[in-house]
Amino acid sequence: MKTISVINLKGGVAKTISAANIAHIMATMHGKRVLLVDNDKQGNISKMFGLHSYNSRTVAELLTDREAEIHDIIKPTQYKSLDVIPANMTLLKANLQVLLDTGRPQQTRLRAAFKRISDEYDYCVIDCAPDINISTINALVASDDVIIPIKIDNFAFDGLAELKEQIDIVRDDLNPSLTLRGCFITSYQNNDVNKQGENWLRENTEYPVFNTHIRRTAKVDESTFANLPIIEYSRWCGASRDYIALVSEYLESVSESDTTGGK
Repeated sequence: MKTISVINLKGGVAKTISAANIAHIMATMHGKRVLLVDNDKQGNISKMFGLHSYNSRTVAELLTDREAEIHDIIKPTQYKSLDVIPANMTLLKANLQVLLDTGRPQQTRLRAAFKRISDEYDYCVIDCAPDINISTINALVASDDVIIPIKIDNFAFDGLAELKEQIDIVRDDLNPSLTLRGCFITSYQNNDVNKQGENWLRENTEYPVFNTHIRRTAKVDESTFANLPIIEYSRWCGASRDYIALVSEYLESVSESDTTGGK
């Protein structure tokens, strides 16, 4: 199972939408067995798939309960080969509990849990909160790849250097296989601001950039009200085609990396 963390320290960049649509496209169009992990206390992934609840166990228990059975926490969705580990506001308390619990390793709990189901899925996509907290660090420690959605505006690159530094720290100290696979632009418009922002990223070689960007369309916002992945809501809109292209580009990059033995 290859694990991907979708993260940006800035909110409002279509991080959750991207994680959900990447996972959905992998499962429904590429036939991959995909586990989508809601690692954000807001629980928007869980809400999107109708799985938000305070009456069932969540990712918080994977972090705090040594005896938690991951199979009891995983929930199926209405889409074949796509399952979800939900979250809710209990994750806020769980982050504090983990920090106070010094009796066992704090940063490797998700990785240990995922090892139990690594043969059951091809990909795990983790939607991370826009924050560096212990659950986010757990996600990075458990991941093979990091991808960063970026919306171009005046604050687009705030926190990018800090996030890159945190990725480097986790790689050096806890997870030497962790790779920043790439950034991609969301809500892209064909104007000077977006072109300049994308060019800035490409010129800064420490931030790899996917060729695909996600065009801005009202259909994306509408799909969230319908609680549907974008290709289920509007198969032929620009954003649908872009997310399909992004997933194909990612899978090709992973295949090439595996073939060459590169990171």
